[in-house]
Amino acid sequence: MKTYQFLFTLLFLVFSSITVAQNQTAKVAGVVLDENNKPVEGVTVSYQTKSTTTDKNGFYGITVPANQKIVLVFTHESLKKITATLQLKANEEKEFYVVMNDAEQLGEVVVTGRKSRVQGIVSVSPETIRKNPSAMQGVESVIKLMPSASGNNELSSGYNVRGGNYDENLVYVNEIEVYRPFLVRSGQQEGLSFTNTDMVQNVDFSAGGFQAKYGDKLSSVLDITYRTPKKYSISADASFLGGSITGEGISKNKKWSAITGVRYRDNSLFVNSQETQTNYRPTFADVQTNVNFSPNDQWSFSFLGNVSQNKYNYQPLTRQTNFGTIDEPIALQVFYEGQEKDKYQTLFGAFKTTFNKDDNNNFRLITSVYHTQEQEYFDIFAAYFLGEVDTNIGSETLGEVTFNRGIGTQLNHARNDLDALIINAEIKGTHQINNKKHQIDWGFKYTRENIRDRIVEWEVIDSAGFSINPPEFDFPNDQPYNPYIGPLVPYQNVRATNFIDIDRLSGFAQWNTKTNLGSSQFWITAGARFHNWTVSGDGISNAKSQTVFSPRAQFTLKPDWDKDMLFRFAAGYYHQPPFYRELRDMNGAVNPNVKAQQSIHFVLSNDYNFLMNNRKFKLVTEAYYKTMTDVNTYTLENVRIRYRANNDAEAYAYGFETRLNGEFVPGTESWLSFGYMKTEENQDDKGYIARPTDQRLKFGILFQDYMPNLPNMKLYLNLVYNTGLPGGSPSYADAYTYQSRLRDYRRADVGFSYVLTEKNNERAAGHWLKKFEDLSIGFEIFNLFNNQNAITNTWVRDVYTKNQYGIPNYMTTRVFNIKLTAKL
Repeated sequence: MKTYQFLFTLLFLVFSSITVAQNQTAKVAGVVLDENNKPVEGVTVSYQTKSTTTDKNGFYGITVPANQKIVLVFTHESLKKITATLQLKANEEKEFYVVMNDAEQLGEVVVTGRKSRVQGIVSVSPETIRKNPSAMQGVESVIKLMPSASGNNELSSGYNVRGGNYDENLVYVNEIEVYRPFLVRSGQQEGLSFTNTDMVQNVDFSAGGFQAKYGDKLSSVLDITYRTPKKYSISADASFLGGSITGEGISKNKKWSAITGVRYRDNSLFVNSQETQTNYRPTFADVQTNVNFSPNDQWSFSFLGNVSQNKYNYQPLTRQTNFGTIDEPIALQVFYEGQEKDKYQTLFGAFKTTFNKDDNNNFRLITSVYHTQEQEYFDIFAAYFLGEVDTNIGSETLGEVTFNRGIGTQLNHARNDLDALIINAEIKGTHQINNKKHQIDWGFKYTRENIRDRIVEWEVIDSAGFSINPPEFDFPNDQPYNPYIGPLVPYQNVRATNFIDIDRLSGFAQWNTKTNLGSSQFWITAGARFHNWTVSGDGISNAKSQTVFSPRAQFTLKPDWDKDMLFRFAAGYYHQPPFYRELRDMNGAVNPNVKAQQSIHFVLSNDYNFLMNNRKFKLVTEAYYKTMTDVNTYTLENVRIRYRANNDAEAYAYGFETRLNGEFVPGTESWLSFGYMKTEENQDDKGYIARPTDQRLKFGILFQDYMPNLPNMKLYLNLVYNTGLPGGSPSYADAYTYQSRLRDYRRADVGFSYVLTEKNNERAAGHWLKKFEDLSIGFEIFNLFNNQNAITNTWVRDVYTKNQYGIPNYMTTRVFNIKLTAKL
């Protein structure tokens, strides 16, 4: 870990150039990797009668004739054969890296990293995800480090992309759409995301301009593929935050395979680090399984199942938050009574049938059922004291509240229940035409959503003995000069019972082709989607059937240059037909005729693959613009979204992003990212103001390293800096008259891992460590620099000056964790 090497690398990436000498032969050398970016030993690399074999590090080198086309063939007994046509100059030394079983053959060039490079999709290594130190471990923790995505809540798997919110992101596992809980209002209630990282094989992410084959959301697509086992294996993780165990295997005839994971999570470490003292007893657990059956080369069947139960029992006791200035320090003291009991139980099952008619025609039938039962019960009474802090050095009451400016109480009550059943049936097809020069994809999907929702939620606020009426309640109140004779009503009161059915029919057709523009390569992807939906249910008589169409296109150019560059332009319409939560307004009433939000994406990007010091690097830059109409505006509190359900706004978002990733340290993957984004909305033609997710600047670093003198010791570091989000205004305030921003979000998480099996191949046969494929002990520090990051504000009134203070609700402080990982 040498700083000067790191800085030199960054400078070299900008100013490096390539020179060649002259001779009659050339040399090709590189590394062969598998789909998990691990070196593959024993790959035969051949040209005519010459051949060589990759070593244990996946490295190969072979001498070939210069100034003529040669065909290299890469073969391995358990991986797909790859051929590559090259033409090298005299005495040229070509660095050529190959990913076997995961490559796209493009005429005379093999572009490693799969089709994702042509399609503008970012691929993330599952190994990087598993090793990344994060409070909310999983795929989402790495997505939040990308320049296009943000998430200022380390206890939530939710993220927003390019000005969108948490509900605007598609998530697929094995081509099956997965869902988030409905009632979650706080990140610490989530516990587990759906994706089990120990079962993951591929992770692809698109932040905009994605293809028509993906569904109807406004912002992004996260496409995850679970691993199909090739051998028997078992792995386990255990830490102070919980544990997991994953087992996989394959039958002797290779027709059956299965992988199953069990997880348990406990966030007590994080919650107990916050300012609010609590009795906290959470349990988050799930079981997932993926079973595959392939009776022959044409047919295959798979089942993906998940059972999840999250119980969140929360009993706050006290809280003290110090804020203000050096000259005028103020403290908020809160004393609580009551508790919160939430429960989320989900069942998910999906069957997928694949029929390969021949090499050119593929059909897939996918059915899934998602059932969630959610309960949110709480009665919490809070008495607060807003006072001045004694700052006199030497005083016996130093740091304590000595004078109260405000006294008040607040009572929150909820009895919310939700039962949702979502059924999907989908058929898809893929066809290769004209010797695979063209590809046609199509699909049709039917969805039935049945929602049963009861909302009983109210809040009573009392300040200095006076009950505060809601803002819209128009009744004279000039206490204490005259007695109040009006009714006593809750400050907020939401009561509704909704039994809703939504029927959806959607489909797509897409065409892909590759051609040449002179000596350059050119790809075209064009397609369109349609989506029809109807809302029905008790008390709904005026619902209209609605239909939207979404044409989309991508154009990718690979110039015939010495430098490996791609240029991509994508544009299209993107619609988000409303889900149940988007139909429900602030008072809990359902508006069945809410329109689909519409966005037009324009994305221009460039990626540049290059080698430096025999290591791979990639620089990706993107500029984008999105215009949005029929916007369904909302308020955001922690991770709870409440929509106005009236399509009363228009909006836009634009920005610029860049990401540099590669092997800054040999054998590891790291990246640096930067993003600038601006997004605003115009409600009812009042003018443009910042949207709740207007995150202007974003810096992210994911860095991996090891100690040269102690190679068993690995370092994993992620750093995030986000400028402050809008928000924090009182819930009753007009967004146009009350604009404020939270403080900047700064966080660093670091993990150290000592790998006991680092040099297992050098150990004698029979050594006890030979039984393990991986055995490591880890130490993690979350929020390394103990930054105080706020997610929202609590608004408190000062009785004497009638001022209102926004008291930050801070997130987690510094937390330590020990972790043990084993794989057999």
